[in-house]
Amino acid sequence: MATTQAHSNGDPLEKDFSNHSSGKTYHLGDPTMDSEVALNRIRTAGSISISPELFEKIYLSPQNVVKGDLRKTFGNPTPVGAYFFFGGLLMMVGGILEFVLGNTFPFVVFVSFGAFWLTFASTLQPFYHAYGSYAPAGSTSEAAGLSTVGFNASFAFFMLFMSLLCFIYLICALRTNMCFVVIFLTLVVAFSLLAGTYWQTANSIANSDPSAAALAHRLQVAAGAVAFVTCAAGWWIFFAIMLAALDFPFQVPVGDLSTLIKGASEKKKAEEHMA
Repeated sequence: MATTQAHSNGDPLEKDFSNHSSGKTYHLGDPTMDSEVALNRIRTAGSISISPELFEKIYLSPQNVVKGDLRKTFGNPTPVGAYFFFGGLLMMVGGILEFVLGNTFPFVVFVSFGAFWLTFASTLQPFYHAYGSYAPAGSTSEAAGLSTVGFNASFAFFMLFMSLLCFIYLICALRTNMCFVVIFLTLVVAFSLLAGTYWQTANSIANSDPSAAALAHRLQVAAGAVAFVTCAAGWWIFFAIMLAALDFPFQVPVGDLSTLIKGASEKKKAEEHMA
């Protein structure tokens, strides 16, 4: 006959719940107990403390106080957007979940990049006629609009302001971790180079300048090289999150910066304590 295992506080553990030989579930300490009642009595082995470094790996924003119990209901969906970093739709879903939980910074980052990828994809879809409207009159293909001055010169501003957006994220990321800092720093450079690529492409078309076309090509290659560093940092933090989520016996550092810059609330508490 099995004996009931219990925690030091007297509460039964999850392993005390098992399958009965008759196929019904029951609690090892009381075979007559209803399954739902047994499940309600199950307790974990106690609270587990985590280090600030581990907290920063699992949560992509500093800890903040929010109302309600939605965190307990939905769990921790913070890494959802990181799993599908390249996807527009899934980053939007991840951002919405961050909004529900009150995580402002990841929410804004995820939905803005989700919007970026959806916008970029839509621009290249003939259905939306984004570049087709720039096609010269009499051209046999809408794709001719991609090689016009108007399209390239105007689309460069999209890249420019994505660079500005990433610069703002870079400043905010100084309170998270080094991986985020590297990601946004390289994105600022990459988007700036891409903006230059489109402008130089427009310049080469307008002036029939081969040197401008060659410069545009070099800028594009440089943007790709910098974006490769962005991807490497993204995969690194993804790897760190997965190891932490599965409680691996080893962890990889992400460069915790949460204690480098004190929050306004922390400074206020310190001032009140000194007073």
